[in-house]
Amino acid sequence: MSLFDWFANRRKSEPINQQRQESESEIADGLWTKCEACGVLAYTKDLQANQMVCLECDHHIRVHSEERIRQIIDANTWIPLNEQIRPADPLNFRDRKSYSDRLRETQEKTQLVDSVKTGNGHLEGCPVALGVMDFRFMGGSMGSVVGEKLTRLIEQATLRRLPVIIVCASGGARMQEGMLSLMQMAKISGALQRHREAKQLYIPILTHPTTGGVTASFAMLGDMILAEPKAMIGFAGRRVIEQTLREKLPEGFQTSEYLLQHGFVDAIISRTQLRKTLAQLIRLHQPQANTPLVAHHSETMTLSVTGNNFSQPTS
Repeated sequence: MSLFDWFANRRKSEPINQQRQESESEIADGLWTKCEACGVLAYTKDLQANQMVCLECDHHIRVHSEERIRQIIDANTWIPLNEQIRPADPLNFRDRKSYSDRLRETQEKTQLVDSVKTGNGHLEGCPVALGVMDFRFMGGSMGSVVGEKLTRLIEQATLRRLPVIIVCASGGARMQEGMLSLMQMAKISGALQRHREAKQLYIPILTHPTTGGVTASFAMLGDMILAEPKAMIGFAGRRVIEQTLREKLPEGFQTSEYLLQHGFVDAIISRTQLRKTLAQLIRLHQPQANTPLVAHHSETMTLSVTGNNFSQPTS
């Protein structure tokens, strides 16, 4: 190749390279979002208007807790609960780095205190108690803070006769807290049992992924268990199960579609229809006005619920 040909080819490629750099810059600035399933670029505002569901292939793009709350709760009605509860390092756990350092770095990176947000709000006018797990914070792992915040959320919802909704997204129990993390499974499950005895509604929403101790406890204890399309739902990993059972497992056995076929979830709801579906379920399950409240709750409850102004739903 002559020197002249080299310069000619260079000039031809410059516009393409410039266009590629501009496209990458726009993606980095958040103007465009690339679907991880089909690779199509979509205008981020259009995706947000469609609840972050790909307009081309219907892939449900993972969203963070703040976005989930905006998608479910009526505007200007969200009241967060127990934001002051922060994680500690009671075991002085250390792997490649100390748990304390890992917590601090994750908090700075995500601007989250821990992997769950809880609060009260309205869903199409209906008062609800909502917990939303965030996979960005250490894989949405369930530590003591997650257990305490969800338990308090459920307890105050039982007292106030509010339906509970929990959006699950987790890799399971937090290994850095050992047995203290596993204890949260029983604590949350106990609160849900008292909620059930009070004849109140609980709906878990299983998103991608929902695994480990979360699946083994509150994710599967709902009156109606909903899941997003193609979400990974399970307890242990595929390889661990196959090695334990010494059997080859079918493809897609940990997807929401497979679990729906085998009765583990009640319905698969697209995110674009989730808000409407939840509102319909809540209205169908509203208790009668003369239904007595079961006064069966923990005497150690420390959360005051007298400050929130939620009206009693009418039948």
